[in-house]
Amino acid sequence: MPAFKFTLNGKAQRIETEADRPLLEVLREDLGLIGVRYGCGEGQCRACTVLLDGKPVPSCVTPVRLAEGKSVLTVEGLAVNGKLHPVQEAFLEEGALQCGYCTSGMMLTAVALLKTTPQPTEQQVAEGMNNNLCRCCCYPSIVTAVRLAARLTTQGGHHAG
Repeated sequence: MPAFKFTLNGKAQRIETEADRPLLEVLREDLGLIGVRYGCGEGQCRACTVLLDGKPVPSCVTPVRLAEGKSVLTVEGLAVNGKLHPVQEAFLEEGALQCGYCTSGMMLTAVALLKTTPQPTEQQVAEGMNNNLCRCCCYPSIVTAVRLAARLTTQGGHHAG
């Protein structure tokens, strides 16, 4: 069985598994990272979003072989030394969640958005978060939280993923 090496939340990882196995399955079942959520299984809802070399990808349709030699960031890797990431702080402060199922994917997409657009307008947030679905319809709170996270990131100098 082939082995794949990648960095997971800042730590070197090596896993032996089938090359086409979904990254989501490897993260949840083999590595115990349950913050990565299974939603639709088709890459459409983005509940399973992780950052692969800083870019948001739906891990349910991303084969583990594509992680080879790359950096994978999950919601578990956002907090640093016990301090929440500004996106996590903002989602909590703004109550940008109800059931919480989509939240980890939303947060990781927001981290990637803020890295490319540090001070997004409301429209840019709406467009940047457009692929992530929330069945509870928390969209206004999510937009507000992402804009708050932009301010927190700028003020605190915290890393953006």
